[in-house]
Amino acid sequence: MFFSATAMNPTLSRAAWLGGSVFALILIWAIAAAFADPRYLPSPLKVASTMIAGVQNGELLYHVGMTIARVAVSFFIAMLIGSAIGIAMGRSPLFNQFFDSWLTLFLNLPALVTIILCYIWFGLNEPAAIAAVVLNKIPNVAVTMREGARALSPDYSQMAQVYYLSRWKTFRHVTLPQLAPFFAASTRSGLSLVWKIVLVVELLGRSNGVGFQLQTYFQLFDVANILAYTIAFITVVQLIEMFALQPWERSVNRWRQ
Repeated sequence: MFFSATAMNPTLSRAAWLGGSVFALILIWAIAAAFADPRYLPSPLKVASTMIAGVQNGELLYHVGMTIARVAVSFFIAMLIGSAIGIAMGRSPLFNQFFDSWLTLFLNLPALVTIILCYIWFGLNEPAAIAAVVLNKIPNVAVTMREGARALSPDYSQMAQVYYLSRWKTFRHVTLPQLAPFFAASTRSGLSLVWKIVLVVELLGRSNGVGFQLQTYFQLFDVANILAYTIAFITVVQLIEMFALQPWERSVNRWRQ
């Protein structure tokens, strides 16, 4: 009866599989912690109590909030600039030919080098941190959006000309829907990249955020707090993925159905 019910409800089925998977992971963790030194692998209950204490004193919420703010600002700027560059390169062969080598260079430039140079050039401040993340993200967005611009169907453009649509209406109703899957792909991959880069940026040159806290607790060899901040951070990312990115992606791709 249980499997037939979940088969009829895809949402319930996904929730059941997710719950079972998480439970199995926690069970394996608890068993491993029972045989390990608690200094190196604290139990799930110990980590949970550490998270609760961090929430109660406001420290965990503050640092997670700072990280989310940096991610949001840098992600928005990188998506805006990267999309504009990618679409321009996809629509203009001359523009693409000139800047293709630049794009390849920045794609292969290590993120750590960019972060260090931004801190050296601009100082250990917030603009330098945001700039480092943006510069690492822009090439990835540009590559994806360039392929999307190249894949635009000329038939839709000709249809827009036949109906005398303005440039704005053509862009809104013809171009953007075709670019939506590529924009969604760059959003999904880019967000996962930005999270990681922000943590490195915070670890190297900021005085708050999850990355800074991980560095602090690493120096103190406090594994419980390291796991508490890691789990809190992953939980926020998963919630954004489930309740923001996935519904939005289904919405923008609905026109293809």
